[in-house]
Amino acid sequence: MTQIVKLLVVDDEPPLRKVLQTSLTARGFAVEEVASAEQALEVLAQRTFDLILLDINLPGMGGLEACGRIRTLLPKVGIIMVTVRDAERDMVQALEAGADDYITKPFRLGVLVARLRAVLRRTASESAGIALLQAGDLEIDFDRRLLKRAGKEVHLTPTEFDLLALLMRNQGMPLSHAKLLRTIWGPEYGEELEYLRAYVRMLRKKIEDKPAQPKYILTDPWVGYRFHNPSDGEQGPPEANE
Repeated sequence: MTQIVKLLVVDDEPPLRKVLQTSLTARGFAVEEVASAEQALEVLAQRTFDLILLDINLPGMGGLEACGRIRTLLPKVGIIMVTVRDAERDMVQALEAGADDYITKPFRLGVLVARLRAVLRRTASESAGIALLQAGDLEIDFDRRLLKRAGKEVHLTPTEFDLLALLMRNQGMPLSHAKLLRTIWGPEYGEELEYLRAYVRMLRKKIEDKPAQPKYILTDPWVGYRFHNPSDGEQGPPEANE
């Protein structure tokens, strides 16, 4: 990273906070840590941060309530919530509360750093209004509504393009089934999972070398999908793709 990224860690486990502070400082982050949501809100009222790593299970004010308050206070800050592994409800609720991503305990440092950098890229691309993105052998032109794969134009229907564009603009970050359906098809949608899965299957056939073993559009089990840029490296345990 070319500039120091300010990160606030909110967790009530002192040993974990110490490990994260040491490890992430060594990776170039400027880390500050607090033990509760209440302390986090006090700190955020005084100082600015680029990213917040927020545990969902906190004493006093819970992580979900804190996430909602932080998102209202700081609409553009990157928030990653720490959840319990396989707690489907926690993962979905974290995204609905305003988190950009989640990571489940126990996690590997490399996976955490990849997720933090993905959130940073999202906030940077929003500020810059990027019109062209590359990932692996894919290149998408948002303004001209064109997709190229290995330099050759790929024909997409308008809905396929809108779905892929939404995923690529948020690459590295999970988008829930409901978020994808409501954004692409309209606010009256949200439960039509087979509809969404059909479009994902069609997209995979057009952009993946092996649609049954995708490297771009990955499934976040129980939650939704995320677009993976192969240059991002480690992503965590293999997903069961739909």
